[in-house]
Amino acid sequence: MKMSFTFDADTLLYSPSMCVWRYKQRSSALKSDRSFCKRINMNLPRVILRAPLDPTFQPAVQFNRHYVEAARKSRLAQPLILGLERDNGLLSRHETVSLPGEDPATLLYVERLVKFLLWSRGGWRLHVGGPKAIADFLRKTYSSRGARKFDCALMSSAYGKKFEVVSTTPDRVPAANEAQNPAGGHLDGCRIGFDLGASDYKVCAAINGEVVFSEESPWDPKNQANPLYHYHHLASALHRAAAHLPRVDAIGGSSAGVIVDNEIRVASLVRAVSKKDFPQAAGLFKRLQREWNVPLLVLNDGDVTALAGAMSLGSQGMLGLAMGSSQAAGFMDQKGRIPGWLNELAFAPVDFQPGAAVDEWSGDQGVGALYFSQQAVNKLLPAAKLTMPAKMGLPERLKEVQSLMAKGDERAARIYQTIGVYLGCALAQYADFYDYRQALILGRVTTGQGGEILIDQARIILKTHFPEVHRKIKLRLPDEKSRRVGQAVAAASLPALKT
Repeated sequence: MKMSFTFDADTLLYSPSMCVWRYKQRSSALKSDRSFCKRINMNLPRVILRAPLDPTFQPAVQFNRHYVEAARKSRLAQPLILGLERDNGLLSRHETVSLPGEDPATLLYVERLVKFLLWSRGGWRLHVGGPKAIADFLRKTYSSRGARKFDCALMSSAYGKKFEVVSTTPDRVPAANEAQNPAGGHLDGCRIGFDLGASDYKVCAAINGEVVFSEESPWDPKNQANPLYHYHHLASALHRAAAHLPRVDAIGGSSAGVIVDNEIRVASLVRAVSKKDFPQAAGLFKRLQREWNVPLLVLNDGDVTALAGAMSLGSQGMLGLAMGSSQAAGFMDQKGRIPGWLNELAFAPVDFQPGAAVDEWSGDQGVGALYFSQQAVNKLLPAAKLTMPAKMGLPERLKEVQSLMAKGDERAARIYQTIGVYLGCALAQYADFYDYRQALILGRVTTGQGGEILIDQARIILKTHFPEVHRKIKLRLPDEKSRRVGQAVAAASLPALKT
């Protein structure tokens, strides 16, 4: 049944000055300095784009842009250059400005900015080229005892070094050094591809790019303490795919989490595995490579999403976003290269409202996983006046909402409209950090007519409030087949064959 809905996301609401904002940390709240705000004329409006089921949504992009604009107009702005150093001497730089003091708006801006950069770029050392007070604040916040100890621990696990913050001057922040890794796209030969998600995994077999077998299976990896659970599920799936091929020339994989050199460094898929057994889980892909004795390459599912988009659209400069059990993201630059960034936008902040939902793993508020995943749908159920059995899992709740959507239920439609508002704002925010021209949106949340409503709403937000981004990028929703198996097919193309 064809339906049409009216969108009201073009309404802006304003609240008093950002000076009344109280930036809460775990132990205390930083009180605002009204006289300081008045002195620099920092009347930043708390701009809210009306999200149908989330009226207090405070998009990060609006706050960030208003802060930088106000700081520059104050004539007190100072350069702030952040450098994030990661493996093999790679380093990403981000240049901006900040006010010299410790007012709440400045502390909120720099802390959330570092959080976004950490999870988009990755790194074990943060160079802070700017006011010493800001560097000291960030060193305290991003420490083993600070408010962001989760982030520090995860970065240390990912890169094998203790996370640290270095205070310096803007001119002494090291130069950028980005990876220049060519993406996959190899279709020759007999290949197997797999895609590991939190609630299901997909596998396919392809001969010279033509899929001859595909399969999707449910599983529950994040609650399994025995790493053999993960191994046997994946190993048996590879054998089922191999049964449809005359031989196996290469295997490529896509997996949630931080994957370095075919090794799992951090992943929710193995979060239940003990520290003692973690090396066995971390070496899963290397074990399979030894057993099959063919080229095998596994990348983060976000980067494979970007590759899938580039392959399906014949275009580069691709930002891929997958909305499934969590949020995955990946990026391919306009020269067809993968820069080696972390792209774990599930932990990147997108909403600054003080009452934003809290992520159960990181303990942080307003991060992407709660806005672009099954968790987002579940979060909006009460506001949509939809009730589900308490014991019903998130995948089943999403299916129920999709079933209601197919029946023309307005309550379900408003859930997708709200996520569309989130997405439009986030795409504008991402454009400040990623130079992309195509955005490909994948994942189970986008399945069916709800996905079309979601994308339409995001386009309206971009066109109305961020016209410069709307003119620059194209927002894509692949066809149903590509949504379901495109990730595994793209993963299969990752390794080059032996010559």
